Formats: sequence, C-alpha cells, structure tokens
Amino acid sequence: MATPRLLRACLLPLLALLLAGCGGDPAAQPVRFWAMGREAEVVSVLVEEFERESGIEVEIQQIPWTAAHEKLLTAFAADAMPDVCQLGNTWIPEFAQLGALQPLQARVDASASIEPADYFQGIWDTAVVDGQLVGVPWYVDTRLLFYRKDLLREAGVGQLPRTWAEWEQAMAAVKRHLGPGRHAILMPLNEFEQQLSLALQQDDPLLRDDDTRGNFSSPGFRRALAFYANVFEQGWAPKVSETQISNVWDEFFRGSYAFYLSGPWNIREFRRRQPPQLEGQWGTMPLPGPHGPGAGIAGGTSLVLFRGSPRSEQAWKLVEFLSRPDIQQRFHALIGDLPPRRSAWEHPDLAGDPLAAAFRDQLERAKPAPKVLEWERIAQEMRLVTERVVRGGLAQDAAARELDARVDGILAKRRWIHERAAAQGAGR
Repeated sequence: MATPRLLRACLLPLLALLLAGCGGDPAAQPVRFWAMGREAEVVSVLVEEFERESGIEVEIQQIPWTAAHEKLLTAFAADAMPDVCQLGNTWIPEFAQLGALQPLQARVDASASIEPADYFQGIWDTAVVDGQLVGVPWYVDTRLLFYRKDLLREAGVGQLPRTWAEWEQAMAAVKRHLGPGRHAILMPLNEFEQQLSLALQQDDPLLRDDDTRGNFSSPGFRRALAFYANVFEQGWAPKVSETQISNVWDEFFRGSYAFYLSGPWNIREFRRRQPPQLEGQWGTMPLPGPHGPGAGIAGGTSLVLFRGSPRSEQAWKLVEFLSRPDIQQRFHALIGDLPPRRSAWEHPDLAGDPLAAAFRDQLERAKPAPKVLEWERIAQEMRLVTERVVRGGLAQDAAARELDARVDGILAKRRWIHERAAAQGAGR
C-alpha cells in the first residue's frame, strides 16, 4: 500500500501538469499588450528585443483606432482588460474615473529608467488625474504651422511671425500676393484642433467650477474665437472641410496656401510628396501666440496598467523598456512619432532635423485639454458651434453662450456628483 508521502510525490507532478493545461499560474502567462493603429504594427519589432532581454513573453493585440474606445469599455465591463495598453491622452481621465487604471507614482519613484523631469511638463501632466499619476507618456502629438518659405519671401514677409498681430500681417501679405482663388492658410472646418490650440494660449481655462461648467463666455475664449473667425472673414482661409480638398499636400506645393496647421506625421508626408524644385522651400514653425510664441495641444498616447492584472510586474518592465530614451528614438525612426522625453531628442536624427526642431520648441509649451471624461464630446460641440460662426448665421457672443449651455448639459452628471460630494462633506 502506498504511503501518503509517496502518493503526494506521485500526484504533485500530475497536478502541476493539469494546472499547466488549464492555464497554470496567471503571472507566468504572456503579458497582454493592446496597441492601436500603425503603432501596434511597428512596436512588435521593439517588443521582440524586450522579450530577448527580459525573458518575458508579450502578446500584442492590434486594435483599429475607430474601434478602440468601444472595445476598451466592453472589456472593462466584462473584466477582460489587458495588462498594459496604449491609451489616448484624452481617454485617460475617463478610465481613471472608472477606476480601471493602476496608480503609477510609486513605480516611477522606484524606477531607474523613468525620470519625470526628463519629460515635457505639459505632456507628463496629461497622465495626472486628480493629482494621481496613472500613465507614462509614450509618444506625443502637437500642432503647429507648416509653411512655404518662397511664398512668404515673395509676399515680403521678412521674418516668421511670433505673435497673433504679426501672423495676421503675414497672412494679409500672402493673400495679397497670391490673389483670388488662393489663400494664406488652410484650417479645415471639420477639425477642432485649431480652435483648441488658440484657446489653450489663453489664461482663462475652458471649464470652470471644478470642471463642472463651460467657461466659453470668458474673455480668453472669446479672444481666441474672434481671432479664429477673423481669419475666415478676411478671406485668408477658405471655408472648407478637409474632405472638400482633393489632396492637402499637393495643394500646399501648388501654392494654394502658404500655411497649414497640422501635426508631426506630416513631416514624412511632405518630404515624400515634395516636388524636387521645392526642396528646402518649406519648413515648420511654432504657433504664434497673443503676445509671443504660444501654447499648443498636448496630444499623443500614454502607457497604462490596468487594475487587477496578475502580470503587473512584468507589464511594468515593458513600460520601462518602451520608455527608455534609446528605444523611444528607435520608435521615432520606425514610425515618426515624437518622443515625450527631452533626452531622446538629443539623438542626431532628431537634433539635426530642422523640421523637427519646431516641434521640440512647441512641446515646451504644450498644455493638456481639460481632464474630464466628457472632453471629446465637448471638443466636438466646440467644433460644431464655431463652424456655424465661420459659415455665417451665428454671432460670436451668441456662440459662446450656446457653447456654455451645451457644455453645461454635457457636464450635468459630473456637476451633480460634485455637488453631492460637497454636501456630504459639509454634513460630516
């Protein structure tokens, strides 16, 4: 008859095999990494190196940007979140409020590779919600001006504008030079980034009362709206959406406009499409502000860890790896996304690129949008209302009041929660 010790000796290996067949220790399974769009394709090259270095296996799931938000919410409801994820900076407040994200400050404090002071301040701030760090910026996006050097020179614009007044003078000169049918600048009406960039250059915040009400009737936003609307009123910009333009790059090189407000991905596109005779005749420049170089959008994505993951330690090692300056520089070389760490910009490929230099400058003044889960709805309302101003039929003061009313409606639940919490606190 077998002894209990012998039975245990025989059964334990069998039990281990059975557990392995059923999935085994969750912590020993591959790290599940959800990434979006083109970044998911490119990062696989870097992840292979991470796997060799660390011995940690990573399973990448590529998600189209158009489906990402819904898939994340569905996964949250089903308790099926990945271990680590690329999350758009404007989505971070939403998932933080849902309680889906792990706080990361203690991990960052203990990290030998992630140095908060090395990050552009406005970009780092996008991942801080209610005073708590819940993400590490992965790549950044901001908007500035692509411009035609030859057209500005021919129009008599001797130096690049740094203020709104100088920018208006430059646009007026370019329009006079180009004549009918051509314009000084392209700012498509189906985008909100232009209005947001101008609004972020103001001292007045876009939301007030602890982010529970719109602040679009403030002097700051009204100044931004007046400047934006005047660009169209003067005929410096066409009243069109991007879909009404056959090809923004070809039109830029044809001289249909001299300024184009866009993002870093277009550096590669313009280089690829430029006619040989116009090489060196275009560039990038920081956004002018009311009184000098102005703020810009702090866009891009961050890497986040989800609560409840049994592989948090392994997932954090992946975040640290992807956050290293040398890896960020290689990621930029592969895809063109801009790194959020200043030290990554010291690499010759970035430091020696005059077209990237303006983005480096702009990122020092990047500012996050309001960190509320309703922000994307608010941004679309801003776009719709300001388009009505540009196309006619809605006065600017009325637009500001209407925008406040719409935003107050969007924020009603947030306001109720805030007021209820304040009342409960006062009753203690």
